[in-house]
Amino acid sequence: MVAVTVQKEIDKLRETIRHHEYLYYSLDAPEISDAEYDALMRELEALEAKHPELITADSPTQRVGGKPAEGFAKVAHSRPMLSLNNVVSEEELADWDRRVHELAGEGAKIEYVCEYKLDGLSMALHYREGADGASHLERGVTRGDGTIGEDVTGNVRTIRSVPLSISKAKREKAGLPPNFEVRGEVVMPFKAFLRMNEEREAAGLTPAANPRNAAAGTIRTLEPNIVAQRRLDFYGYFALTEAGESLFEEQSEALEALSTAGFRVNPHREAVKNFEGLMQFVNRAEETRADLGYEIDGVVIKIDSAGIQRRLGYTGRAPRWAVAYKFTARAAITRVEAIHVQVGRTGKLTPVAWLTPVAIGGTTVSRATLHNADEIERLGLLVGDYVKVERGGDVIPKIVEVVEDAEHPRGTEKYNFPTHCPVCGSEIVKTEGEVDYRCVNADCPARLVESVLHFAARKVMNIEGLGDVLVEQLTARGLVKSIADLYSLTEEQLLSLERIGQKTADALLEEIAKSKQAGLSRVLFGLGIRFVGERTAQLLAEEFGSMDALMEASSEELERVNEVGPRVSQAILEFFAEEKNRALVERLREAGLVFTAEKRKKTSELEGLTFVLTGTLPTLSREDAKTKIEAAGGKVSGSVSKKTHYVVAGEDAGSKLEKAQQLGVKVIDEAALLEMLGG
Repeated sequence: MVAVTVQKEIDKLRETIRHHEYLYYSLDAPEISDAEYDALMRELEALEAKHPELITADSPTQRVGGKPAEGFAKVAHSRPMLSLNNVVSEEELADWDRRVHELAGEGAKIEYVCEYKLDGLSMALHYREGADGASHLERGVTRGDGTIGEDVTGNVRTIRSVPLSISKAKREKAGLPPNFEVRGEVVMPFKAFLRMNEEREAAGLTPAANPRNAAAGTIRTLEPNIVAQRRLDFYGYFALTEAGESLFEEQSEALEALSTAGFRVNPHREAVKNFEGLMQFVNRAEETRADLGYEIDGVVIKIDSAGIQRRLGYTGRAPRWAVAYKFTARAAITRVEAIHVQVGRTGKLTPVAWLTPVAIGGTTVSRATLHNADEIERLGLLVGDYVKVERGGDVIPKIVEVVEDAEHPRGTEKYNFPTHCPVCGSEIVKTEGEVDYRCVNADCPARLVESVLHFAARKVMNIEGLGDVLVEQLTARGLVKSIADLYSLTEEQLLSLERIGQKTADALLEEIAKSKQAGLSRVLFGLGIRFVGERTAQLLAEEFGSMDALMEASSEELERVNEVGPRVSQAILEFFAEEKNRALVERLREAGLVFTAEKRKKTSELEGLTFVLTGTLPTLSREDAKTKIEAAGGKVSGSVSKKTHYVVAGEDAGSKLEKAQQLGVKVIDEAALLEMLGG
């Protein structure tokens, strides 16, 4: 009976761990922290150690990680990229140190190399000698499941800290052979992470949870230009032969060789001779982790001697000669004094908890983001509650849970999300299917600086000379309270600003006047309507021909425009439903901006029309009909939507015909189609 109970417990644990491995390794969407995952794995390892007869080959303890993501070629590693066993206390590290000495045997000289444990994505880089004698980057492979990874060479080449080639002279100086492999970690610095999240929010996307997830998601993006923009870094830590064997007899020597060859190597590394040295390094790392500019979650400790490494060997999933000392999440309990809403530069309203100040990891924390109204609901948070606040892998402190016990009674005040923007008073909106509330007033003071900078950008209204410093002066002094105020600026006002002379003022006024002729599509782009970028603005201008026609368009009319779906049409409707935005448009009209565009003329019979084919047609095969429609400039879609112009129905038409009738899409037969095609 006991065996059956333990088996059920083990099976449940394995399924839970597999689920979280899939979320982490395949989807880059973890639901639990590393510490919680490690605790699950340790629990399973303990049960299997007590009941070795229940260990199976497919247990998470017998392998490294989850499946590689789809979309990249799969590549087998020269030797498995194993994870490390973790310790979380001085006592556990002492036990590991003792076992190492016992396994190495009496008289073995044990020295260690310690490095800060970078919190990123493991990567293997393969270099091969070219005709010029230099070694060139041949392939970059992710860790994947530890045995098979993903070929992401195109993306790796965009990382500036990855050498694309290493000269023969430099390679020989480093002691590297013509063909070799370097293993290391890809990380995203804090600055790049914060910038990326700002860009994601501006595009209406969910921000990444932490730099590790952001780095993993970025390196597996199918567009290398996006990877290049994210400014990832690569830190090398292993040098191997093509067959996956260590190139150097000491790990410290390998790190120096990689540095000599031009690889970025963690500068926070040290050779230590005993356990006391290990703990001194660990304590120093924990004290300095907040000032590094990138995230670390512990210290990696390796035996320096490759010979002793070989002697100790491996367990099923980790080397016996290395361990990771994992920091506990920096956390504290404090009280939520109030909840206030901040309005971001995109108009997003973010609730922020104001906390009784508390020290966490050497920093005093008095604020913690609550992300959105759904997060407040998930936590069940009340004003006055005591909460656990963490500063772990995330850059911004976050509330993990509400604490309730004899010392920490619950609060009593339920927080209600505001119905109007706390900065400008405009009514806020929440789009169906999204979690965020937004202020859509383009002139909201919280958005003003970014709105003006966007409006003046080269691809928008192209007002040269209107940069960050000048815009901040204009808004701070109250000379520009709206983008429309740009067109009423005077020479006298500009000359009153710091570092603005006559020549600069005259040039700027000339640029502002010239921008009035930019055209309707640029004005639409400049208004900052959510999801309306340069191309969408151009398509809208060509379809409607005037600002007035666009402002009065229905969702159905908007969605007939190519590339405009329900989400974009909803954003446009919300923008023009705000009276302050309509008032802004009128002020821009009065300033003399061009609000009309030439409507695009059709160049073929069916241009701009979308058809869906269903059923069996009398004379045309489905492929023939598709070819004729596309030759005439039309488009054939596989599904019916509000954007469908015609459904061509034959015999035995099924669900597509029913959906067309439900949506009011016009249904025609083959004869009508042929007539449209000119017979």
